[in-house]
Amino acid sequence: MKKVLKVAGYGLVGLLVILAAGVVYMQYAFPNVDAAPAITVKKTPELVARGEYLANHVAVCIDCHSTRDWSQFAGPLVPGTHGKGGDRFDQTMGFPGVFYAKNITSDKETGLGNWTDGDIYRAITSGVTKDGDPIFPMMPYNAYSQMREQDIHAIIAYIRTLEPIKNKVPKSDPDFPFNLILRTMPGTPEKHPEPVLDDQVSKGKYLVTVAACGDCHTPQDSDEKMKFAGGAEFNLPFGTIRSANLTPDNETGLGNWTEDAFVNRFKQNQALAMSGNKLGSKDFNSIMPWNMYAGMEEEDLRAIYQYLRTLEPAKNKVVKFTPAPAKS
Repeated sequence: MKKVLKVAGYGLVGLLVILAAGVVYMQYAFPNVDAAPAITVKKTPELVARGEYLANHVAVCIDCHSTRDWSQFAGPLVPGTHGKGGDRFDQTMGFPGVFYAKNITSDKETGLGNWTDGDIYRAITSGVTKDGDPIFPMMPYNAYSQMREQDIHAIIAYIRTLEPIKNKVPKSDPDFPFNLILRTMPGTPEKHPEPVLDDQVSKGKYLVTVAACGDCHTPQDSDEKMKFAGGAEFNLPFGTIRSANLTPDNETGLGNWTEDAFVNRFKQNQALAMSGNKLGSKDFNSIMPWNMYAGMEEEDLRAIYQYLRTLEPAKNKVVKFTPAPAKS
């Protein structure tokens, strides 16, 4: 019996050694991405203007990296907080850990002031920080990696113009074992063909891709057939919000929407977001930053509509809001 226990003990020690070696390997071998490119982005007025448009109204980087006023519809940005970071995403919202949006202003102590243009480029396209830490894919770097090179440069040029804000953001803390899985997720992006932007449908597809619309408008753990079919759940203190079905299904999606109705919805919800009206604790709200997306050029919104019309219709009736149960 003693011999059996001794052998079992050796086996357990061996297993622990193997597990420890695996953890160490994961820590040092990943993320497995290329070094940050040696680039210097010229901050021309044209490039900065394009970057401001993309970062505020298409890729909406400024959304997560600023403070939003959730007492109002769609959480409009609090003035003076552009790029300061600090938004928290944690287990109460369904995340495997606690994650924070970084300070992306040019403050040298707490922001990107000491990052090179190449460091920012790699973070946007590969999901890795200056120090080589993985970024949680709440920042959709797989979508951003499909941007045109000049559009990535434009966003970098614009970010460099943000007013420095000293705001030390806590380090993200993923739960075990996701902290190890997360390290394997970033990667050097594949080369994508240059998008054709003089065709409305192709342009719409490009905008939908870099805006990562599919991330929020696809049900969790679903197959490719349900892409853009809505129903993804977002659990918030006032209740559960579910994303809309964007496919052209006549009963549950956008099948009966006209192009004008699609564009006008953005304008209508922008007006609600900018009304200044305060919401009650149980009132319907929206996490979609309508005010930011409504700043898209109308031609771009119409291109998005044209692309969405080409999707395969998916029948998926979505209950968009369930209020939080009353506290006893």
